[in-house]
Amino acid sequence: MFLALKDRVDNLCDYTYNFSWQNNKIRPGSIIPSQAGTNYTFSDLVDELKMGKEVHISGNAGKGLGYSMGVNLRHFGGTGAIENTGKLYIDGDVSSEMGMGMVSGTIYVKGNVEKPHGNVIEVVSDEAGYRKFRSITDILCNGTGKDVLIKDNYDERKKHLLLDDGILRGTIAARCNCEAVVTVEGNVYNGTGLLMQKGKIHVTGDAGMNTGAHLDGGLIIVEGTAGEFAGAYMKKGTLILNDAKGFAGANMKDGVILSKKKINVSPPVEELDIAQEDANVIMKNLGIGHVEAMSYHKYGIVKERLIRMRDGSVVVRKVGEGGSATPHR
Repeated sequence: MFLALKDRVDNLCDYTYNFSWQNNKIRPGSIIPSQAGTNYTFSDLVDELKMGKEVHISGNAGKGLGYSMGVNLRHFGGTGAIENTGKLYIDGDVSSEMGMGMVSGTIYVKGNVEKPHGNVIEVVSDEAGYRKFRSITDILCNGTGKDVLIKDNYDERKKHLLLDDGILRGTIAARCNCEAVVTVEGNVYNGTGLLMQKGKIHVTGDAGMNTGAHLDGGLIIVEGTAGEFAGAYMKKGTLILNDAKGFAGANMKDGVILSKKKINVSPPVEELDIAQEDANVIMKNLGIGHVEAMSYHKYGIVKERLIRMRDGSVVVRKVGEGGSATPHR
């Protein structure tokens, strides 16, 4: 499929259609603006990639290129699983947030790519005149294959990716479902570990908004400060932070947030008593002593409360349940 653009267009090959089609901004069936001689819709490009084919775009691409590329999205009746996808070629420049949430496929770019990048890493190109980008999640779980990283280092045996190239990235290791490790020397952009199920991400600097949002397992460590909504909609797993900006744990279902500093959380999250097993996780991953680890603040969902009855006895009652309670001895 070949498409020529006269002007820069955002959200091309975005599997989510920016989720704004509900707001009538982009509908999957909308005609892509600024085309020269064709009338392709946003969904035509996505469907072509879903079939494992190639999409060639002549001109500059706007923000959000290839968003969630390779995901069979539940939002549109899919399974949420990772699927094979095709190759995307851009004969021009690309604006920021390319490959956010991308989990498979390849993007080739002739020009420059604005920062921040998404969940992509550059490898040595096999196409003359193009730069080649692959999904970080894909490399973590399936290896580099014949590809060689341009700047960063991946230990295939340990499944450990070291990102130390200074490029700001968002949604690192999105939807990762394998036991892999990512270490980031420096800061990260929004959505680190989005929808991650397994694995570990260790960030030595600060993290943007939505760190660990929808986390479904695994471990995320931020030695600096995480932005707003860290751990929002979290279902499982652990976040270890130095600090967070606010609204942490909004709409959290389960999981644990451990923070060195006291942070502002959103309902239904509350501060809990830190346990020895929590301290062990902190000590193991940060290399600090027991006393310092036990001084961390623990946040999560209260599952049981002590209720004092009219007769003076105390019972344990599961939160959200009425009826009988267990006597507290």
